[in-house]
Amino acid sequence: MKNIQPPGAKVSEDIEKQKILIVDDAVSNIEIINDALHDSYTTYFATNAKKALEIALAIKPDLILLDVVMPDMNGYELYSLLKKEPTLNDVSVIFVTAMSDGADETIGLELGAADYITKPINQNIVKLRTKNHLALKRQMQLEKRLIQQNMVELNLLKMKRLFYGTVEALSTMAETRDPYTAGHQRRVAELTCEIAMAMMFSNNEAEGFYVAAILHDIGKVNVPAEILSKPGKITEIEFNLLKTHSEVGYNILKNIESEWMIADIVYQHHEKLDGSGYPRGLRGDDILSGARIIAVADVVEAISSHRPYRAALGIDAAMSEITSYRGIYYDEDVVDVCVELFQKGFSFSKK
Repeated sequence: MKNIQPPGAKVSEDIEKQKILIVDDAVSNIEIINDALHDSYTTYFATNAKKALEIALAIKPDLILLDVVMPDMNGYELYSLLKKEPTLNDVSVIFVTAMSDGADETIGLELGAADYITKPINQNIVKLRTKNHLALKRQMQLEKRLIQQNMVELNLLKMKRLFYGTVEALSTMAETRDPYTAGHQRRVAELTCEIAMAMMFSNNEAEGFYVAAILHDIGKVNVPAEILSKPGKITEIEFNLLKTHSEVGYNILKNIESEWMIADIVYQHHEKLDGSGYPRGLRGDDILSGARIIAVADVVEAISSHRPYRAALGIDAAMSEITSYRGIYYDEDVVDVCVELFQKGFSFSKK
């Protein structure tokens, strides 16, 4: 028999052909159907129910053309067996038979068959019915995948909203103990994100820096409120206690699974290029990019905003600070981008 693929046959094409299983105890009928279909589809065949079930389980065909009258088991019985298999219950079946009585056709359609073709076999009818049913099936599968994809995206969006809601809540919680700096972390996060995007970091990287920035002072929950809101200069002991917030923040965040290294960025956001920062005295490229950006955004927001021990000094003073220590404390590229952003009109939100 020519052009009939054995079980497991593969078609090497850019788009794999749909698979059709032809089941008939008469080889002559299989040849007629195969001649009509093999150019457009990958065809398999079986001459009995046992072999048909075996092949169907192996290849999961897109369509089965199934003879009704066979010696060992009729097509209706085989259809029922096929539908009991979890991997086959969505496979379309067209019955092919010489039984042209309306009652027989009704039986097949009531079982759930996609269609009914009567013998003698007309190849054009076989081609058209097969083409129409497989096109419909492919469209339905596409729509199903789109629905599933939409559901996945919707669930991801819900999870993302939940994540950012939690992040915002943690940030707000840290700031409730220091009302003078309310909104500080969010404003630092805004500037951090703007700098990152201007420096051509990817959207994903910028998003990670934003999350780290909005949580960068979360470790201050461990610092007494009277130190955070002290109107005068703090003592050396108080400053040393304040400096622990970087490590405390790291310990709070370190067990959060993330590709963004949020905890490490929070840990390093007070490091300086010359090694004079804390907590580890890291230098230069040993400091993560996100931490270098947050360091600049943090000092700019702090200097330009009101603090319990002084009035707001304004953006000009903040720009003077970062340009004076450009390449000493602060990353040169980050400083340059930050200055350019403010020259172009960037301003912190009022929230």
